[in-house]
Amino acid sequence: MRLQILDRASADLLDGYAFYERQAEGVGTYFLETLVSDIESLRLYGGLHRLVKGYHRLLSRRFPFAIYYKVDGNQVSFGRILDCRRNPSWLLARSKTRRR
Repeated sequence: MRLQILDRASADLLDGYAFYERQAEGVGTYFLETLVSDIESLRLYGGLHRLVKGYHRLLSRRFPFAIYYKVDGNQVSFGRILDCRRNPSWLLARSKTRRR
């Protein structure tokens, strides 16, 4: 499968990286490596995860983040990568933003 990370999902990854890097040096890098590994797993398992509001949701194995994606033929597109520790109303508002 071909993987496509949309701009808003890239921004979510960078936000998560910055947050964890502020906690301790190197943790942000570990965060990115872990999330990229989770994303790469979708080459094999894309489309098998629970549907939530029209997107499949993959929960990260190591960090409290949810990866929202869609499968179209042989392509997996990532819409958002959101921190699950946030207030549900913040998550809902964030998921509706239209950044590209």
